[in-house]
Amino acid sequence: MNNKIVKLAIILFAVSAVVALLLGLVNMVTEDRIAAIEKEKQEKAMQEVLPASSYEELSYTGDNANILNVFKAGDKGYVVKVVESGSQGNVEMIIGMDTSYTVTGVSIVKHSETSGLGAVAASTGVDGQNFRAQFVGLTSAAVTKDGGTVQAITGATITSRAVCRGVNDAIAAAKSVG
Repeated sequence: MNNKIVKLAIILFAVSAVVALLLGLVNMVTEDRIAAIEKEKQEKAMQEVLPASSYEELSYTGDNANILNVFKAGDKGYVVKVVESGSQGNVEMIIGMDTSYTVTGVSIVKHSETSGLGAVAASTGVDGQNFRAQFVGLTSAAVTKDGGTVQAITGATITSRAVCRGVNDAIAAAKSVG
C-alpha cells in the first residue's frame, strides 16, 4: 500500500514538473511578442485619445498609485494611463486631454468586466462609443446618480463610476506634472 502511494506521488510530481517546464518555456517564447502587442495597443489608444507626432513620458511623483504613466503629447496636451477598480476587477484606461485639461478621448485598454454589462464601456459597438464620447469636453466627471453629467451604462454603474474616477485621476495627474 505504501509503495503504491509513493509511486503515485512520484508520477504526479513528474507530470507536474513537465507541465510547469512547458508553461515556462511557452511564456519565455511568447513574452517578447506579448510585450510588443501591448505596446502597439497602448500606442494606438494614445493616438485615438489625443493624436500627436510624439509622446514623451513624464515623471509622475504624486501619491496616486492608480496612475501608471503620464505622457506629454507634443504641444497638444497630455495622455495618462490609469487603472481603477471596477465591478469584476481592474479597468485600465488611457485618457487624453488638451493643455486646458479638457478630456479629448477615453480608451479602455484592459478590463475584466461582465460581458454585456460593464464590458460595454470598452466595446467598439455604438453603446461603448457613445458611453466614452460623453467624457469628451469634460474637465471633471461623475455619473448622473452622483450629480454629474455622465449617463451610466445600464446595469454597470460601478464600471461607469470607475471610468469617471479614472478620468478625474488622470486630469489631476496631468495637472501635477504640467
